[in-house]
Amino acid sequence: MNKSLREKIVEQGNLPAHIAIIMDGNGRWAKANNLPRVAGHVEGINSVREIVQVCGEIGVSYLTLYTFSNENWKRPQKEVSAIMKLLLSTIKKEVGNLNKNNVRLSTIGNINDLPDNSRQGILEGIEVTKNNTGLNLILALNYSSRQELLMAVQRIADKILSGEMNSNQISEAIFSRELYTVDIPDPDLLIRTGGESRISNFLLWQLAYTEFFLTDIHWPDFREEDLLNSIIDYQGRQRRFGQIEEQVSA
Repeated sequence: MNKSLREKIVEQGNLPAHIAIIMDGNGRWAKANNLPRVAGHVEGINSVREIVQVCGEIGVSYLTLYTFSNENWKRPQKEVSAIMKLLLSTIKKEVGNLNKNNVRLSTIGNINDLPDNSRQGILEGIEVTKNNTGLNLILALNYSSRQELLMAVQRIADKILSGEMNSNQISEAIFSRELYTVDIPDPDLLIRTGGESRISNFLLWQLAYTEFFLTDIHWPDFREEDLLNSIIDYQGRQRRFGQIEEQVSA
């Protein structure tokens, strides 16, 4: 436990309620260590475990992890199969600890396309932790933000065609209710590891006013101190939401 950094965060206040993370760099970490790519995913689980624990302990309310995108199906079949097996084994191994620590597990994305055993393991984890009131851990699985937005448009169009609503009733609030994240506040802080500088089809609507923190650290090496430093960086920013500095400071 990095007590000094945690104390600094508490003193500063303004803790991000929702942190979203693009966990990038598993494959490059493995390559740099002369290991097969799947070894990077395995080691990345240790980072997930630590970051989830720290977020729960310091009082973060929501943590969304970009776990598997819709585009990731294009990867070599051997790697995809290994990721799905790792997903299932990790859920089974960790759900007891999540439940013990009052963490509530949920997902965003189309999990119906996941292998049956992986999907069932996730659903069981969600059921076990559904009444927990601590950290909300959200796994983005088979997730595509563009598909999410298209489905929202389609559902609203269907409501207009059925006469349930008309087009002049559409608002940001109405649109947001058709997204996977209907009951989840927009992220305050987005962290992307691995040295890349792109959103990668992740939460395109929800990230409109999110603060970004980009780091060259590969995900398997991203641990408590790195998370705390990203939060401290966030706490030092002024979020203006379109206003000028004097308006926010008033």
